[in-house]
Formats: sequence, structure tokens, C-alpha cells
Amino acid sequence: MAKDSVLKIGVVGYGYWGPNIVRNFMNAKGGTVVAVSDVNPNSQVRVRSLYPSLEVTGIADDILASPEIDAVAIVTPPLLHFPMAKTALENGKHVFVEKPFTCSTGEAEQLIELADRKHLRIMVDHTFLFTGAVRKIRELIDNDTLGQLYYYDSTRVNLGMFQTDANVVWDLGPHDLSIMDYLIRRAPEAVVATGEKHVNGVEDVAFITIYFPDKIIAHLNVNWLSPVKVRTTLIGGEKKMLVWNDLEADEKIKVYDKGVKRTNGDGVYDLRVSYRAGDMWAPRVDQLEALKLETQYFVDCILNNQTPFNDARAGLRVVRILEAVDRSLSNKGGIVYL
Repeated sequence: MAKDSVLKIGVVGYGYWGPNIVRNFMNAKGGTVVAVSDVNPNSQVRVRSLYPSLEVTGIADDILASPEIDAVAIVTPPLLHFPMAKTALENGKHVFVEKPFTCSTGEAEQLIELADRKHLRIMVDHTFLFTGAVRKIRELIDNDTLGQLYYYDSTRVNLGMFQTDANVVWDLGPHDLSIMDYLIRRAPEAVVATGEKHVNGVEDVAFITIYFPDKIIAHLNVNWLSPVKVRTTLIGGEKKMLVWNDLEADEKIKVYDKGVKRTNGDGVYDLRVSYRAGDMWAPRVDQLEALKLETQYFVDCILNNQTPFNDARAGLRVVRILEAVDRSLSNKGGIVYL
């Protein structure tokens, strides 16, 4: 598309996340929403009351196949991501799709091949990559403030919301898996996962360990059965360590000048470990709405013919790990090599 064009966007799905998608795309420079689809009549009424000028329909194909629409945002349950994205691509439309990208690596690979063949862009809604906190952590890693990474340890737990078409791993896991993909930038080597089903026949508690090259290890605790909501991540490096509390209003990131240093003496048992305990500081973190930045980035990528960093291949990398986690869960924690 020409840089001075206006990207006409259709949104499929106006449930929990859809209203946020519509609002931000409506306000994106160079883009606008022209149509919204949802099967729920109440959702259709909500759209019409807020945006009287928009076309509203209960049939997704009205948007996926419309020659008047340049790009489609798919904000539906995961099982619909693949067929809807496929239809949109076949009809020459760029795609913005909710996480997880697809329900299998095979589906993801099909969409990548189709988009490449038709010279179209796919972007996966990994919203956390656009938060001020994650962008600041990436900056700290890039400028070597943390030094060689040692570990990524995340707790992402709350009471509900229970899903009927996905377990807690596929619901909460994509957040941290996309963040790790963005921050660590190394292909994981193996996965070990344990979990259990308590309420509705799918895993509602899971513990995931991921092994990366260079002795980097990650651990994720995802849980729908926690009495409290926790969103805390520890990232340890050779030079410094940080705590990211996403529920903190102001000081979301705290960097600690703490660490250990190992030295060997002459004797075989002469091992010494020294501890460093310096200051703590809280770097400034941008408070801009992540989804606002992300939707604008999508529009800019399409208008300027650029590939987004959270593209379909990034989505595929996350889905590949999710599948490995499921295989390990089914084998009570058996190691799965990637």
C-alpha cells in the first residue's frame, strides 16, 4: 500500500478484548475501522451504540471476504484463528490475530506459507511486548546492564478466568513465552512441564521449565486457582538482577545490584563465593497504553511494507513451545526436546 493510504480494517469479535482493539484501531494514524462482526446480538448493539457509522454484522465472512477491507483483526476464541486468518489471507487481507496465533504448528506454518506467497503481513497480538516494562527490560539487556542472563522466573496466577477450549498453559503461557522470545532471543532446547486438572477437564495449574543455550533457564508458574492475583517476574544476570511486578502502579521494575562471584583457589576444595549487595534503583517506565502502540505499529508496518517483529514466525515459535508443554504434561513431566 502507498504510505499516504488509509488502512481500512475489519474486526471480527467484539467480546472481552474486541472493544479495546476497535477503540485503538479507530484512533490509529493512517488506519480506521470500517466494519465489526460478532455473532452475539448484544455485542452488535454495543458496537452500534458507540460507533453508529460502522458496518455491523453477525457474519464473519462479510468482513473476511469484503473487497472494501484491507486488513482484518481476528479477536475470537483460538479455534477460529486458523480458519478465519486463512480466509482473510486468501481474500488478500493482512491479518492481526489474537494470541495464541494458532492451535498447532501445522496451522501456523500453513498461514506463514500462504501469507508469504500472497505478499501479505501477519501480526500476532503479543501486547506485553509493547508495555513500557518489557521495552525497558529489553533495553537493560541490550546495554548489558544485567550481564549474561541466568534465569527468567515468572508467576502469573489468579482465580479464573476458566476457559473451555484451552488449558491454563495456552491461556496464560503465551504472555511469558512471547516475552522470553523477545528478551532472550535464543531458541529453547527443551521443555519440562507438570500440571493437573481440577475443575473443568483441562489443566488449571501448571509449572513449566524451559532450557535455553548458555545455561539460561526459565520457569513459569501459571494457575487459575490462586486466591490472589500475582504478576511477578524475576530476571537474574551475572551483573544485576531485576524484579518486574506488573501490578505495581509506579515502580514496576526494580533493578538490584546484587550477585555472586565464584573464585577457585589452589586446592581442589578451595572454592570461594563472594556476594555483592549494592543499591536498588527503579528505572523510569513509559506508561503509554501498550495496545495503542501495538495497533499503530501494525498500521505503520502495513503502510510501509515492513515485517513486524511480532510476526507470524514469532507466533509460531510460541505455539511450538505450547505444543511441547502439552506433550510433557501428558507424560507427567517427561522432557521434550525442541
